[in-house]
Amino acid sequence: MINVFQPTLGDEELAAVSEVFASNWLGHGPRTKEFEQRFAAHLGVDPGHVLFINSATAGLFLATELLGLGPGDDVVMPSASFVAAGNAVASTGARPVFCDVDERTMNPTVAHVEQALTPDTKAALILHYGGHPGDVAAIAELCRRRGIRLIEDAACAVASTVDGTACGTFGDVAMWSFDAMKVLVTGDGGMLYVRDPELALRAKRLAYHGLEQSSGFSAARVSHRWWELNVKDFGRRIVGNDITAAIGLVQLARLPEFVERRRAISELYDRLLADVDGVVLPPRPPRGHTSSHYFYWVQLDPAIRDRVAADLLEEGVYTTFRYPPLHKVPAYGSDHADLPGTETSSENTLLLPLHQGLDDEDVFKVAAVLRKSVEHRSAQAASLTQ
Repeated sequence: MINVFQPTLGDEELAAVSEVFASNWLGHGPRTKEFEQRFAAHLGVDPGHVLFINSATAGLFLATELLGLGPGDDVVMPSASFVAAGNAVASTGARPVFCDVDERTMNPTVAHVEQALTPDTKAALILHYGGHPGDVAAIAELCRRRGIRLIEDAACAVASTVDGTACGTFGDVAMWSFDAMKVLVTGDGGMLYVRDPELALRAKRLAYHGLEQSSGFSAARVSHRWWELNVKDFGRRIVGNDITAAIGLVQLARLPEFVERRRAISELYDRLLADVDGVVLPPRPPRGHTSSHYFYWVQLDPAIRDRVAADLLEEGVYTTFRYPPLHKVPAYGSDHADLPGTETSSENTLLLPLHQGLDDEDVFKVAAVLRKSVEHRSAQAASLTQ
């Protein structure tokens, strides 16, 4: 099976984990701190503003707490988003207000966000679809102008930038995902960024039980009796650890080569599929935008999309669609929303395999099977309408 997502791990990651085992310190410790420092350098921010956590989902929930979201608050977010974002907002008692997306880029424009604002809007939560930055700079400016907090779900945008500024650093809070299927993986894990220094300190406390002192490794002491508790907030435990951080440090060093290979695969798909009738290729990022190339998506006639996916699966090519529209999920109570771009793209979009482990032969196979299936299914559909 040619997988749609797949990590790249090897001897370097194993050696790094072996060093952690030999140190006898597996928890939140020196490698965690080093990973935070190096990732902060990758972003171009101060290390005091980032925190290695156990998942990006935990970061979304923590973001809603840091910003004080609750009953009576509206949060504007694209319906084309991961369910964790909707859950994080709804769990506070705030109301998710779903905005539309551009049906080609799958990202909201600044106009989409502005149209969805209400008098009760307290925050916006945007996604960088497939690692493409979208209209984030303009959306951030809109939020500043309106006094609205901006959360960036940068789960897929670990190496994405706009005019040299890292995605995730435009807003007030952001998180990146390092789960097993992302570009940079730690098994599970994520990184949190908080712009405000006081909120960043509070995030660190909330991520470790609300304690002033986060672990026995820390050199800081709350008193001469260092075992005593100093609870500043009522928190939970969502910090990362030195095992996953050790993997992350190796992966971060390899990130440029990973992204470059993914870019090359995307360009190869572009060349191989450019002349296939009925296949619409993903739009190129605008000038000044760099993508992490997490997704490669094609758009097909909705009448054949699912059948094409089944044909590819039969030939050993796994495909998928991300993300089913959240406004259609009954729990959020927004099925009345009129979001044509979201609904169109949810019916015609298919993600092809894209990961740095693919070789050119794999890409040629995916393209050939897709071409054959689309031509066959299109002819079949045409014959039925005659």
